[in-house]
Amino acid sequence: MAATIRDVARAANVSVATVSRALNEHSNVSPQTRARIQTVARELGFVPSGAARSLITRRTQTIGVLLPDLHGEFFSELIRGIDTAARSHGLHLLLSGSHGDRAEAAAAIKAMSGRVDGLLIMSPHLDASALADNLPRALPVVLMNTRADGVEVPSLTVDNYGGAYAMVRHLAGRGHRAIAFISGPEPNFEAQERLRGYREALAQLLPGSDPLVLPGEFNEESGWRVGNRIIATQPRPDAIFAANDAMAIGCLFCLGEAGIEVPRDIALVGFDDIPLARFVNPPLTTVRVRIAELGSLALERLALSVENRNLASAKPQTLRSELVVRGSCGRAQSPAVAVVSQKLR
Repeated sequence: MAATIRDVARAANVSVATVSRALNEHSNVSPQTRARIQTVARELGFVPSGAARSLITRRTQTIGVLLPDLHGEFFSELIRGIDTAARSHGLHLLLSGSHGDRAEAAAAIKAMSGRVDGLLIMSPHLDASALADNLPRALPVVLMNTRADGVEVPSLTVDNYGGAYAMVRHLAGRGHRAIAFISGPEPNFEAQERLRGYREALAQLLPGSDPLVLPGEFNEESGWRVGNRIIATQPRPDAIFAANDAMAIGCLFCLGEAGIEVPRDIALVGFDDIPLARFVNPPLTTVRVRIAELGSLALERLALSVENRNLASAKPQTLRSELVVRGSCGRAQSPAVAVVSQKLR
């Protein structure tokens, strides 16, 4: 049978409470006693119970992370940022994907309650009332790119509107007048903000140009399907602005299959700057979201809230977006990538 804490206490000739304090690095145990207990624990093969420790400390050392999906480079980068920051705090992650379903998101939040010390939530399809109905009041929460109106919890949001506006301004400055937009899922908050930026920029900067919005699903396959629709459109637009890089890459592949060259025949741009964006041919002009930084900043705010809720601020934070000019909309003026920073909104 596995050794228990009582076995360690008996072998070390100390109390169970002393073993617990020593293994939990409490300061009220002498260095000599702690060393003796640790040696005995190793010899007996004793592994402290996480559940038992949680009962004592009332901490699980685990953070729940709810994302719309766990697939793709965007979420891989986001999780990398969260995990890097979590490890620096000695925390572990419990991940769940809602797959764009409100009921699944609510069920995941309820399932994690009681198992985690705090929650990071990216659920762009949930509104304030749905969040309020499902978030436990005593559980620290930080929202990422999630509509937070009416919910008094910390939130971090990318400047989706400003990034989309800047991209249309860039395309207009390159002489493009007919700019098609591949939108994301309709209920998605990020998709709505990027579409709003496209529409308002088009109306203000190119008042004679009609919007051409084609629905996508934030994945490569939907970008490929929309690419086929654009190929069949006459006259074709001058440029295609995809609301994320995955759709832009799918569209790029479709255009290539049809013998349409980017950017000679049509310009193509995206949003997010996932790692793959710089390695396709031609490299993708896009709006850079510092994805890993978003994850690490959200975890840092959550860790602060877990340690001391009185120090945590519920003030929303908006992260800047950056226009990254590469070859897919025409060559930049210098061989290096041109980065144009957008101010915080």
